[in-house]
Amino acid sequence: MEIVDISGYALSSPIEPPQERRFHGGKRRLRKRDVVLVVAETPDGTRGVATAGASSSAMTEFFEDESQGTFADVVNGPVANALEGVQIESATDAHDLLRGGSVPESDVAEAISAVDVALHDIRGKRQGAPVYELLAERYGTTPSTELPLYASAGMYMEPAGYVRQAEVIEEMGFFGYKYRPGIGPADDRRTVELLADATSDMEVMLDAHTWWKTRNGYDRDTVAGLVEHATEQGVYWIEEPVEPDDHSGYVELAETGAPLAGGESEATPETLVALGETGSVRYLQGDVRHHGGFTGCRAAVEFCAGREGVEFVPHNFGTWIGLAANAQLVAAAPEASLVEYPIFEDDPLLDAVPDPGMYPFDLAFDLIEGSPDVSDGLLSVSDDPGLGVEVNLDVVEEYPFRPGPWTEFHYRT
Repeated sequence: MEIVDISGYALSSPIEPPQERRFHGGKRRLRKRDVVLVVAETPDGTRGVATAGASSSAMTEFFEDESQGTFADVVNGPVANALEGVQIESATDAHDLLRGGSVPESDVAEAISAVDVALHDIRGKRQGAPVYELLAERYGTTPSTELPLYASAGMYMEPAGYVRQAEVIEEMGFFGYKYRPGIGPADDRRTVELLADATSDMEVMLDAHTWWKTRNGYDRDTVAGLVEHATEQGVYWIEEPVEPDDHSGYVELAETGAPLAGGESEATPETLVALGETGSVRYLQGDVRHHGGFTGCRAAVEFCAGREGVEFVPHNFGTWIGLAANAQLVAAAPEASLVEYPIFEDDPLLDAVPDPGMYPFDLAFDLIEGSPDVSDGLLSVSDDPGLGVEVNLDVVEEYPFRPGPWTEFHYRT
């Protein structure tokens, strides 16, 4: 395979007017969501696509003043220089070229991930097969293309607001409802109690990153108490209750019997597997956008397969292209089935009152022509070649990049 062109487009989906969310310690202001669209093309005009964060690390955007639109420049410069005009026999060849080229060290993982996804998209299209069929050959599996979805929503509301949202989402048939606590220890306890009472057939998950990510977050004893309380309420999992590199903290909490999930913020496929090897997480959350694409996630998938007490469930918090990519992986992966579905305002697939979306992110939907096949909480993975989506390049003109922070944290003094 020869890549004759690879391009990165920095895009912004504005949130107008900006929205504010109260959390423990202050307010978070949401201004936009940023995406880099990566498009690779072969001499016969076959295109492969992927998405990436605007900066080299999703974590950076929580701590730096600017949401950096520099990754598109990396794609158009060092990534293109390494790959354009070169015969690439396999995705790992591209990985090696990127590691050996001039891509900044901080961007290598992001570059490898995006390129790996785009190359699989191209290979599937050229072979007339969905990516899941290519992956199933490697895993020795029979693909499963009807996948349950859990809804990812619930960002910093009053306890009753989470309940209203969960009730709507349960009515739509989703497997689970994941929400973001962090509104204060007492209200976090109250929220999980209310959700346990309000839901019956739907699982409840906590994405607890705010407990440690924000300034003056919860101390260790508070986190331990909240994890114990959530476990008693029967939650399906508690995600990222401690900092990503605090593997010993995961182990301590797991010893209480708490169902923990984590991995999305691990820097490499190797550290993702290392988290699994601690035995502390029941759900290992790799992401093709961050962990080396389909190739890089294979180690985590195979680590979980056949191993009691741990399941591979990919992280997905982006666009419908990201949804398609992670769903292709799950369709082929052994003993994996669950896919994360982020819910944004005015989702054209969800007709619900009140709107259960977290905030507007129109670009998430507009990046592709058409829409995924979602019904009653199930995703039917497309059997079209490649990722099964066609990119809508009109977004390059419709969603120009806007400099500045995508989100701001304003703390009480």
